[in-house]
Amino acid sequence: MKKFLIEIKGMTCGSCEDHVRDKLQEKGAENIQVDHQEGKAEFHLLDERQKEIIREELRKTPYEPGEIISMSPGDERRPANTTYDYDFLIIGSGGAAFSAAIQASENGLRVAMVEKGDVGGTCVNIGCVPSKTLLQAGYIQFQSGHHPFSGLMTSAKQPDMAELQNQKEKLVQQLRKEKYEDLIEEYGFDLIQGEAHFLDAHTISVQGKELTAASFLIATGASPYIPDIPGLKDTSYLTSTSALELKEVPNHLVIIGSGYTALEIGQMYRHLGAEVTLMQRSSRLLKQYDPEISETVEGMLKEEGITLMKEVNYKKVEEKNGKKYIHLEVEGNKKTIEGDQLLVATGRKPNTEKLQGENIDLALGEDGEVLINDYLETNISHIYAAGDVTLSPQFVYVAAHQGGIVGQNVSKPSKKKQRLEHVPAVTFTTPSIASIGWTESQANQAGYDVKTSVLPLGSVPRALVNHHDQGVFKLIMDAKSNQLIGAHVVAENAGDVIYAATLAVKFKLTADDLQETMAPYLTMAEGLKLASLTFDKDVSKLSCCAG
Repeated sequence: MKKFLIEIKGMTCGSCEDHVRDKLQEKGAENIQVDHQEGKAEFHLLDERQKEIIREELRKTPYEPGEIISMSPGDERRPANTTYDYDFLIIGSGGAAFSAAIQASENGLRVAMVEKGDVGGTCVNIGCVPSKTLLQAGYIQFQSGHHPFSGLMTSAKQPDMAELQNQKEKLVQQLRKEKYEDLIEEYGFDLIQGEAHFLDAHTISVQGKELTAASFLIATGASPYIPDIPGLKDTSYLTSTSALELKEVPNHLVIIGSGYTALEIGQMYRHLGAEVTLMQRSSRLLKQYDPEISETVEGMLKEEGITLMKEVNYKKVEEKNGKKYIHLEVEGNKKTIEGDQLLVATGRKPNTEKLQGENIDLALGEDGEVLINDYLETNISHIYAAGDVTLSPQFVYVAAHQGGIVGQNVSKPSKKKQRLEHVPAVTFTTPSIASIGWTESQANQAGYDVKTSVLPLGSVPRALVNHHDQGVFKLIMDAKSNQLIGAHVVAENAGDVIYAATLAVKFKLTADDLQETMAPYLTMAEGLKLASLTFDKDVSKLSCCAG
């Protein structure tokens, strides 16, 4: 398969890019990249004879195509720069860093990676992997004593947290080795242990040793943000990291915050037997979602015995005899909440303090994030940034996507943009919460004329046979085009379901498209089709499988 480049005049926006991309795809092109600002498209063809067919097809559009130029492998790579120690030097070793390193190494660059701690970044070491395995353990523990089947007599003993932690750590070590450490030798880049900071725009210092590079990637991630509450810094509180290392289940876990980290860890410890109190400043849980989602999740928490306190004004935190006391004001009334463990889960802040970016006039945002453009470049064009340090959507798959783009952009003359229009989000509670695209509120603010469909989970046959019907499907549709522009799900396996919805939103499927597609019966994904039918039908009046 060969790569080709064509200049195209007349493109003015992202919709123009989509139009050109669709035409190229129709005629067999693959790996398509279209840039309206640079006025060009790159693509691969299996059959070179398709070139002229593609050019003729583009002539039928409002745009003006130039000649199609073949790009040989040599054209796609930048020559190694022997002026510096490395062609490409990466600070950090998480998902963005490895994705960039692999791409750049495959393209022939001399690559090094600097890491001050464990290789692998947040996800494998202290984030996704350890949290999700403990979440599953908590779910099994809770189900043993709270399942919905009347004929089953099950029970569970007090969990052995020390053994759970041992098993979790073995999994972390295994994945860190297989998915990160082993790849360093496989792809042939250097790992340098230590903390890095910039001396000038082409030089960093690591443990007193100076290293130079033609290009850099800042991929240092983010850390828990600690709010300025009187007395908090003098208290032995937990963060999302240390909360996953407890050797005993707390009697009462009190949580400052109610975002995805607070919900996941709070429910996990509730499932393991703790009393849990969540506290938030705002008046509505998950205020970034539409009310149907927020209300469903709040009901879920209350049903499991989790206490949620809203519109909290934090006055002071103190610790006495191992107990934590959080002094509050709620609706003008003073209250004190006592717990034996306190988790602070109020968001994350970018890890930029130690970079000494002031030495190179690196541009940072008001929260300390590295500012980037669509090509992941900072204000210094040969220095890139990716992942949580940019305050992009904080998912490892976003970081990996960005890192791969940087790896290409530092090693090829043609640059690629990040595309973050269709990023699915999942919170791994039980049931889980997943979303893609606009909420109803966001769509209205963006000027869409919208239609919405809200389907209670009790209308999905899979939920009925599971005897777990607490949840909801909500679809957002552009009333003019009937295209799906948003989907939000609270249900078992919502994270799996949302991938289908992501494809529907990305490829501009309509409600009719979903309705005309056969959905496997007794799957949670069938809820997407049933929700699409709900735009103009009462699904309670349909027989099983009639959708």
